[in-house]
Amino acid sequence: MKKSNLLSLDSLSLQEFDENSELIPLMTPEDEEEINKEELPETLPILSLRNTVLFPGVVIPITAGRDKSIKLINDANKGGKVIGVVSQKDETIEDPSSNDIYKTGTVARILRVLKMPDGNTTVIIQGKKRFKVNEVITEEPYLTATIAEVPEERPARKNVEFAAIIDSIKELSLQIIKESPSIPSEASFAIKNIESNSFLINFVSSNMNLTVQEKQSLLETNDLKERALETLRYMNVEFQKLELKNDIQLKVQSDMNQQQREYFLHQQMKTIQEELGGVSYEEEIEEMKARAKKKKWSKDVAKHFEKEIAKMQRMNPQVAEYSIQRNYLDLFLDLPWEKFSKDKFDLKRAQRILDRDHYGLEDVKRRIIEYLAVLKLRNDMKSPILCLYGPPGVGKTSLGKSIAEALGREYVRVSLGGLRDEAEIRGHRKTYIGAMPGRIIQSLKKAGTSNPVFVLDEIDKLSNSNQGDPSSALLEVLDPEQNSEFHDNFLELGYDLSKVMFVATSNSLNTIQPALLDRMEVINVTGYTIEEKVEIAKRHLVPKQLKEHGLSDKDLKIAKAQLEKIVEGYTRESGVRGLEKQIAKMVRHAAKNIAMEETYNIKVTNEDIIEVLGGPKLERDKYENNNVAGVVTGLAWTRVGGDILFIESILSKGKGNLTITGNLGKVMKESATIAMEYIKANAEELDLNPDVFDKYNVHIHVPEGATPKDGPSAGVTMLTSLVSLFTQRKVKKSLAMTGEITLRGKVLPVGGIKEKILAAKRARIKEIMLCEDNRRDIEEIKPEYLKGLTFHYVSEMSDVLKIALTKEKVKNAKTL
Repeated sequence: MKKSNLLSLDSLSLQEFDENSELIPLMTPEDEEEINKEELPETLPILSLRNTVLFPGVVIPITAGRDKSIKLINDANKGGKVIGVVSQKDETIEDPSSNDIYKTGTVARILRVLKMPDGNTTVIIQGKKRFKVNEVITEEPYLTATIAEVPEERPARKNVEFAAIIDSIKELSLQIIKESPSIPSEASFAIKNIESNSFLINFVSSNMNLTVQEKQSLLETNDLKERALETLRYMNVEFQKLELKNDIQLKVQSDMNQQQREYFLHQQMKTIQEELGGVSYEEEIEEMKARAKKKKWSKDVAKHFEKEIAKMQRMNPQVAEYSIQRNYLDLFLDLPWEKFSKDKFDLKRAQRILDRDHYGLEDVKRRIIEYLAVLKLRNDMKSPILCLYGPPGVGKTSLGKSIAEALGREYVRVSLGGLRDEAEIRGHRKTYIGAMPGRIIQSLKKAGTSNPVFVLDEIDKLSNSNQGDPSSALLEVLDPEQNSEFHDNFLELGYDLSKVMFVATSNSLNTIQPALLDRMEVINVTGYTIEEKVEIAKRHLVPKQLKEHGLSDKDLKIAKAQLEKIVEGYTRESGVRGLEKQIAKMVRHAAKNIAMEETYNIKVTNEDIIEVLGGPKLERDKYENNNVAGVVTGLAWTRVGGDILFIESILSKGKGNLTITGNLGKVMKESATIAMEYIKANAEELDLNPDVFDKYNVHIHVPEGATPKDGPSAGVTMLTSLVSLFTQRKVKKSLAMTGEITLRGKVLPVGGIKEKILAAKRARIKEIMLCEDNRRDIEEIKPEYLKGLTFHYVSEMSDVLKIALTKEKVKNAKTL
């Protein structure tokens, strides 16, 4: 309902109203009855209203501004004071004709005419009866028309349904007045004092927020009960809107109050911070802007930063997003955009640094010097992606640090072992709680330059999970064609990684994704010889351990002979990590004696080694005798370096079955089968009775059954073992062999030659048999490491047997 047009309230009837009264009365049932008895004149002047509808019994003020309307009112006021009031169909029409007005209206009585200071005339009128325009007589000076009364259908006096509707209208009207802040509370007295049911309906209809069309529709409804129902329906809709509006205003007011409260609290906090000498939020933002001016970054980056800091300025510092945005901008400012360290191209100095830090590893050092040479000549070359591949403990990770020092670049290292979340590489989107940039961006922030030496440690130990595939995320990082625009989810902007020198390390190439492996230049870091290990221990490991334990070289001296004994008797590895642990034990023993003021040998003897480290644990690597048929020494490659392998075979009476044991893989078992079938096919050439294969079972075993073994390189060893078994001939003394065999009798090359040679030297092997194609691998090894070894190169299996087997029978030879 809209604001009531009542000027004052009273129970005066129409008859008691006079022009000088300040009260506008309410219509009583008696007034209504008297109005119903009045006869309407045949013609009436017609006053058209722009934006309202007059209902019978209702008093409304009207401001007349049009000349025709003012003349009509003045004439009617001088005469009978009765006019016809209708509504315009279109309120924009200044001079409505008969076609522009509704045909149903209300006969009205002029109660008072007031002249306003602005020249307009305000007239207070009260509706009487409804009428219908029959015919317009004149349009000048104003509309006059013949009219006819529109009768109203009323329900019976005791109609229960109608009475309930009236009660509902009264009750709902009071609720609307109570809820609406724009309707004065006095209006509720008017509702309570209305006695006439029809006047109540008309009064409520007149004061509701309805359109002219909707009010006109109510006026034209002849059935009073139907009009009451329609009025109640409109009231329900208005009440629901009012409730919803009040709820929204209450919420908005509550939010505004909360925001104002937060604002005042924030201002108080700011004042307190400033009093305590802290930094206010505005100062923090100004500080960021000042730092940004000093940054050397591209226009796109600067534009993005301005956009993000403007977003931060608009935020309330108390919301959770503010701290996320601040962390984001801190990262932006901490990253070394367009900041590069200057490379040092003194190649001789670089060579000295690499030689100082690493003994051996000539191929690796040569490749690094080559890279520096090309970089020095071109000065714009994209950094290569190197992958140092080799067994543990050979110095792959520490090589990265030496490369950084040689280049004069910053050094950062990320361990990828066990990493299984792609977000660790690419970062999280900053919308998530606890979002962080990936390790690549974090490490560059730590390095402070955009061209560090970046070591990706244990790249072969990346794993997959439902959080994504980190190795696939690394494809963009390690591709020189793509990493100039590396996208980190947290950073939301491309970062140039093309100047970073990535050095990956790996123990195995088998577990690296092929696409990732294709992007890297693989450099094989082979194991160390005994001589190299002794030299490394002398130059690096012993001084390092003495320093870590608070001793000097005057407190403990370990000669090369004793270091060699430690290497041979207590370590079995390609690297020197295990050797360092044994040396640390020796140093700790000396430190304990010094601390307890006990005597000890400053110069370590063999007896001291046995006392501290115990008896030699790896004597099983030593070569065994050749007194037993079917026992042959092979050479194997493992992840920790080279090793010697004993192949044993034995005959037992049976039906020619072949049994293979020793925790062997599928490929190794196939090698044994190939060797057996080759012997059966060439029995006559080997001077064997074919019947022996049906009378005896053959059992091949590779000791250390708990250790898994696989690969084709034991093929020649198994062949030699089986031929020695069937012929009962001795195998050549101090001989070891490696190579793959085929059914045609060919010997094929195998890998891991350097590691296998080192294992043979540890085992005091004198002669080694290899495939002819492996000759080039031997030529790459330094001659000093091959002293005391004789090499036999073979291409056919028959050559293997000629060299490996002597004509002498073993002791207690069996007669087959």
